[in-house]
Amino acid sequence: MLNKENILIVDDDVHILELIQRHLQSLNYHTYKAISVKEALEILKDTSIDLLITDLQMPGVDGLELIKYVSEHYPKIPKLVVTGFPSIDGALEVMKSGAVDYITKPFTKEELKLATLKSLELNLKVRKTQKVKEELAPKSYGELIGSSIAIKKVTDVIERLKNNKATVFIHGESGTGKELVARSIHYMGKYSSAPFVVVNCGAIPENLLESELFGYVKGAFTGAEKDRKGFFQAANNGTIFLDEIGNASLATQLRLLRVLQEKEVVKVGTQKAEKIDVRVIAATNVDVKDLIKKERFREDLYYRLTVVQIEVPSLLERLSDIPLLVDKFLLKYGIEYKDRFLKITPEAIDILKKYHWPGNIRELENVIQRAIIMCDKFVDVEHLPEHIKYQINFPKTDKLLSLKEFEKAYLLKVLHATNNNKTKAAEILQIDRKTLREKLK
Repeated sequence: MLNKENILIVDDDVHILELIQRHLQSLNYHTYKAISVKEALEILKDTSIDLLITDLQMPGVDGLELIKYVSEHYPKIPKLVVTGFPSIDGALEVMKSGAVDYITKPFTKEELKLATLKSLELNLKVRKTQKVKEELAPKSYGELIGSSIAIKKVTDVIERLKNNKATVFIHGESGTGKELVARSIHYMGKYSSAPFVVVNCGAIPENLLESELFGYVKGAFTGAEKDRKGFFQAANNGTIFLDEIGNASLATQLRLLRVLQEKEVVKVGTQKAEKIDVRVIAATNVDVKDLIKKERFREDLYYRLTVVQIEVPSLLERLSDIPLLVDKFLLKYGIEYKDRFLKITPEAIDILKKYHWPGNIRELENVIQRAIIMCDKFVDVEHLPEHIKYQINFPKTDKLLSLKEFEKAYLLKVLHATNNNKTKAAEILQIDRKTLREKLK
């Protein structure tokens, strides 16, 4: 009875071709053979192949080109090379081209068997890994992870925005994922193949921001040795994302207003305008209306930017998304650091859902990244930072307490939170155990 694997053998030497075929058929594999790359491609078009075994040195199109072609067009098919010209450089080139292994002529039936099994098993492992990744991949919309009502409101707005170039203003706390929202708007719509340019207005020195945004001509200032395009020209026909827009000076804001009104930019050092077609998405974590009151942000620019406004929810507003976000980070850093898929205990998830997350998703990612480094098989409560494990709330009461009463109530709260672990309680209170004992008396 034949195995289910179909193996395609390619070699211009008919004797070698038949030898390999006989060996593989005796091992119960189903085989196809081709004496040229052209013949091999015809078989690949019409047949489901599980392994390609090919010679390198062939007239016309050689085996290396076949490997490259199969790697690009049939990436799931493993490639095993049979060569009579072994060398370190040749082996490196073969492996870089996509082959999983190679054997040299002359070879024994046992060598061919082992190389074939290794190639097929490696391919099976890759497929299983991909399947697990797909199963573990959390629910997402573009680059946004989550299924909470709060994130659903955001994705509903993105759905309406993605296929037009309306100006968008994104507001949200630091670490909530404002750039991910902008990327989702761009990459989920019909303009996804056009440029997406990110500009952090807070990271560029003010004296350089205008020239970086709009470009400059030769001689515009000291150091301007040639004409240069700005970020707006680079984003033409696509999207420009202006992060931390609240840091732009009033002069830069005036030029941004002109871009939005006239759909054109003027390079620093010239009066010549250039027409552009760019979707502008701006974002900030500060209250722009407060900046307007303080005359640090132009009101007319604010209304130009807020054709559509998106408020990105804090992590506290989407606690139900924490398990999904954690799964994403476990998948990402588990593979990167441990080369395996890691899990997290329900107790650790419960702790994470009770924390107040001042740093939002960015803080959660850092916590999981650290936990993965510290753990062996799975993330548990012990792998979480101390300030997250022991969360102490101040005593709540309508009565105004004396300092002594407040201290007593808080001290008891800390002991309760640490399950009466006096060493841990003293750590949190930043006092020694002797002082704690005295206070307890």
